[in-house]
Amino acid sequence: MNRRAVFLMTACFAAAIAISLSIFFPARAAVVLEVGSSGTNVTKVQKRLIQYGYLSGTADGRYGEATRDAVILFQRRNGLAVDGRVGPSTAAALGVTLTASASAAASSTATVSSDQYLLGRLIYAEARGESYKGKVAVGAVVLNRVASASFPNTISGVIYQKNAFESVSNGNINLTPDSDSIRAAKEAMNGWDPTGGCLYFYNPRMVAPGSWVLTRTVKTVIGNHSFAK
Repeated sequence: MNRRAVFLMTACFAAAIAISLSIFFPARAAVVLEVGSSGTNVTKVQKRLIQYGYLSGTADGRYGEATRDAVILFQRRNGLAVDGRVGPSTAAALGVTLTASASAAASSTATVSSDQYLLGRLIYAEARGESYKGKVAVGAVVLNRVASASFPNTISGVIYQKNAFESVSNGNINLTPDSDSIRAAKEAMNGWDPTGGCLYFYNPRMVAPGSWVLTRTVKTVIGNHSFAK
């Protein structure tokens, strides 16, 4: 048997082994930290951010808005993709190693829940032209209503409450949401609230003079939306 034949047989054998290993030992999903994450991985990231001057306070192991903003600043200053999440690239740049746990692996492969998808649809319908923070803010308003005794206590109940959202009335709620809107829904559900507890939002340029919503106290403005309590 000549050398070429031996080489081809060896290569085929190696490929077969690789395929077998991939079947019986599938690659572990990369750990990604985001708002709502907690644990030792978050603590390691926070310690680095504090060490490098991007985050103040203590490393409490909870990935909140302050940690997310610090990550965004770090990513922007270091030429990384800016998404406020810590995946392999950002972790490497920070000099930390993220370790996977059983719960982390499970969450990384979890499908989008029906509540998250519905909230993503509303966000897309109401705020698809807004910044990412503006999208999360719209989602947060829905969740603030869920938590309020003055509104239905489910995401679907709040969204489909009569005359609550124009996008439901005009059918835009049925549009297919983009990935940013789905992710914004998840971050809102994980606890990020850029509005500080607001129950209403509106575009001042689209509201008729004398509308009842104008009597609400505006707490913050994000993009084209005013957020009120």
